[in-house]
Amino acid sequence: MYQTYKQQFADELQNIKDSGMWKDVGVIEGKQGAEINISGKSYLNFCANNYLGLAASDSLAKAAVEGLKKYGFGEASVRFIVGTSTIHRDLEHEIAKFFGTEDAITYTSCFDANTGLFETVLKEGDAVFSDELNHASIIDGIRLCKAERFRFKNSDMADLEAQLKEASSRPEKPENPSADVKYKPRRMLIATDGVFSMDGITAKVSQICDLAEKYGALVMVDDSHGSGVLGERGRGSVEGLMDRVDILTSTFGKALGGAGGGFAAGRREIIQVLHQRSRTTLFSNSLPPMIAAAALFVLKNFDKNFISLRKQLADNTTYFRSAMEKLGFALGGPPAGGAIHAITPVMLGEEKLAVDMAAKLFEEGIYVRGFTYPVVPKGKARIRVQISAAHTKEQMDKTVAAFEKVGKQMGIIK
Repeated sequence: MYQTYKQQFADELQNIKDSGMWKDVGVIEGKQGAEINISGKSYLNFCANNYLGLAASDSLAKAAVEGLKKYGFGEASVRFIVGTSTIHRDLEHEIAKFFGTEDAITYTSCFDANTGLFETVLKEGDAVFSDELNHASIIDGIRLCKAERFRFKNSDMADLEAQLKEASSRPEKPENPSADVKYKPRRMLIATDGVFSMDGITAKVSQICDLAEKYGALVMVDDSHGSGVLGERGRGSVEGLMDRVDILTSTFGKALGGAGGGFAAGRREIIQVLHQRSRTTLFSNSLPPMIAAAALFVLKNFDKNFISLRKQLADNTTYFRSAMEKLGFALGGPPAGGAIHAITPVMLGEEKLAVDMAAKLFEEGIYVRGFTYPVVPKGKARIRVQISAAHTKEQMDKTVAAFEKVGKQMGIIK
């Protein structure tokens, strides 16, 4: 039967290649870091989420090995049957303590945290308001729920308020379900990324909370790219606001370690409902103990051992952005919430241009990626450069020089 469809898939793959949207996978030999090996050659790595440079940390590896020895390779079950151990509860307690929330629940990834969230806390007749640039996991999670969906322009508080007004002004649900009338949602939830991953824009979390309080809505923030990166204490885009944010989701796969694992934290009752009904925890194995142990180590030691890395990251980001702007490259990023993030998009527009430039930079020993549709909207292709605290000034200078050389060759800058 497959022969009937084989050519259709082959044509689709060819169309992807012809449009310049083909995504090759780079295979790293050895550890993740500021400098990596691919096919026996060394490259400067500027496309990882390794913001604090912890992915190859010996101290994290030691903590993971200790967790492996103590708890084994895994729980071999979903957590409510026989898949929860002390390491999971200890980690959840530390997450809540670190971010200042009432409770927390771990998942195998933040993608799972998000896809298991919305259908659990929202029912038919409720409403969810989602920023147009939200991560795919938020979009997919919202698709799974039966709430009415509203999509507001990126960080546009006027548009968000207009939609909150519209939802709030609808009449109550009639007793007669066949009546042809819309009804006021019973529960409203505003969902946003803390940092929009393709643009490096920080959400206006405080203003979102203002509107939520004005219209009686809950607030959910996915701060995967903000945790450990933003805020004086590294608590992310929600730092100082967790008494107003109802649900925080994030990951240990970026700044806080680099291996994987995710969580939801927030109001105790909401987290307990997730424990009882979130399908991505009820039907998925628990977070592997070695990852949980390393994540616990990071949180417990963050303020003492890792907070200085956050400042180094901020200094590196400012240095790199300034050098690229002086060359005439168009960079994405602030304003919106205003905070400068390590995500530094070099905006190019054309899909093939972004892919070709990334390939030429690769020839220069710089590992970056061209981002094209459907990862970003059509016509907004870019190379997303990601800075790490582990990058040296010399490595950044070499990368800027490579961008200058290739940019001039391709007519992107003068």
